[in-house]
Amino acid sequence: MLNSLRDVTDFKTEKRRLLSATHEEIRSGATTDVYFVNTRDVLASTGRLDVPVTAEIFTRSSGLFAGLAELMELLKGLPVEVEALPEGERFAPKETLVRIRGPYGAFGVYETTLLGFLSSSTAWATAARECVDAAGGKPVLSFGARHVHPAVASVMDAVAVQVGGCAGASSVLGAKLCGLEPSGTVPHAAVLIVGDTLQLARAYDAALPAGLGRVFLVDTFKDECEESLRLAEALGDRLDAIRLDTPGERGGVTLDLVREVRFRLDQAGFGRVKIVVSGGLNPKRIADLAEVGADVFGVGSYIAHAVPMDMTMDLKEIDGRSVAKRGRLPGVLANDRLVRIQ
Repeated sequence: MLNSLRDVTDFKTEKRRLLSATHEEIRSGATTDVYFVNTRDVLASTGRLDVPVTAEIFTRSSGLFAGLAELMELLKGLPVEVEALPEGERFAPKETLVRIRGPYGAFGVYETTLLGFLSSSTAWATAARECVDAAGGKPVLSFGARHVHPAVASVMDAVAVQVGGCAGASSVLGAKLCGLEPSGTVPHAAVLIVGDTLQLARAYDAALPAGLGRVFLVDTFKDECEESLRLAEALGDRLDAIRLDTPGERGGVTLDLVREVRFRLDQAGFGRVKIVVSGGLNPKRIADLAEVGADVFGVGSYIAHAVPMDMTMDLKEIDGRSVAKRGRLPGVLANDRLVRIQ
């Protein structure tokens, strides 16, 4: 751990081509704000570094709590007591989410990192659950890996699935962290390279294992209804679903488009073929598309771009005495929903 400002000065990074922090760097405190390291030097000089304190974490927003598992991984083995709201619980603005008791020197340097875990994960989980609720029981898949830095894409997908309720994720690592196989077949690039949607579908069907779903984009070259019927007639029972990802330049995935594709597939005897939709989805669009026949929803930017929630950690007790900075209430704030974790 970075115990002093001298440690910060001596800290060296190896030349690297990827800028993400390693697990060891996070544990060492290298991802914290330097003023928490400065604080260690100052408090040590006064003999007050290991004064017993109580800290509480809250945010001014409401949402779905997530990030606790990583927070506890960082605090594991430290001489602190931790109470927290169970992961996946909804919370109200300014509700105490985590309470930590112990010597300040044992955990104070990690404040930046602890808040970062909760800030991003809670935002992703909240956005994912909004989409899942809007889908009314139909599967939502997390397709957001391309919208965030690769270092956190797997975290986002894991949170979206394990806490937010998504049925799966497209990124390999994100899905594997949840004990799942990643969801997805082939992109538009494959269709463009082969040159024909049906030819691509046949090649996929012949080349890849039977256990992988046969789900194909139908908006690359021709009318979506025409392509859907071509695939259904050619693949028969081997076609699991078609995917609509029509670009905004062509009007996007509209209610009328989904309604027509569903009608034409049903009319032709392909009622078992599901419709997967993606592209700029949000809870309102998901609910509307579900009503007209969409079966599965691939959500990327709405989850990935969820605004991180401003998490705050306040000291509420020092040496057993209630304290608070101006504007905050001194002393611990009662919350009977907290559970002793450590």
